Amino acid sequence: MRTAFKEWAIVVDALGRGEQILILRKGGIKEARGSFHLEHERFLLFPTLFHQQRESVIPSAQRRYDEIAPSLPGKDVVRIEFVAHVEGWINLPSIVAAERLRGQHIWRDDVIADRFDWGREKSIYALAIRVLRLPQRLDLPMRESYAGCKSWVELEPDIDTTGATPVLDDAAFAAKLERFTTALELNPAG
Repeated sequence: MRTAFKEWAIVVDALGRGEQILILRKGGIKEARGSFHLEHERFLLFPTLFHQQRESVIPSAQRRYDEIAPSLPGKDVVRIEFVAHVEGWINLPSIVAAERLRGQHIWRDDVIADRFDWGREKSIYALAIRVLRLPQRLDLPMRESYAGCKSWVELEPDIDTTGATPVLDDAAFAAKLERFTTALELNPAG
């Protein structure tokens, strides 16, 4: 597998610990008109240190960030530990819909509102993902092609995901997925 999805390191940490199963995404500046598209339903998680992520998350996540920051790799290394499968998704057409997901993610409300309002399209995507831990953590060299504000990158080399194990057992994941779908009044397929 080579396809990777870029997300803040603190969010990848929360996903990898099973604290959340949710990704909220507007789109990267380098994407067509800043609009996100679900191009892949299976991908590796690519943790980034872009933007002001510590200040953009709730206080408990800020404390967690302070704990993990000293062990995060430098700018010249990409640490790959997780693969994800999209289990449901929706483009949320109102900030009220996004607010229904409060408590299911670590972003602050004002950050979600800012992302929702950014660009021409007033919406935000919500993805429910099943995260699996790779059998071995990989530290890859950062490449110029990975840089920039974009959601998707193609990694070099191909990553073998055989033997990856879910970070949440089936029952715990099903409960979180049910909470996501109930909050948005969705069927599980999105």
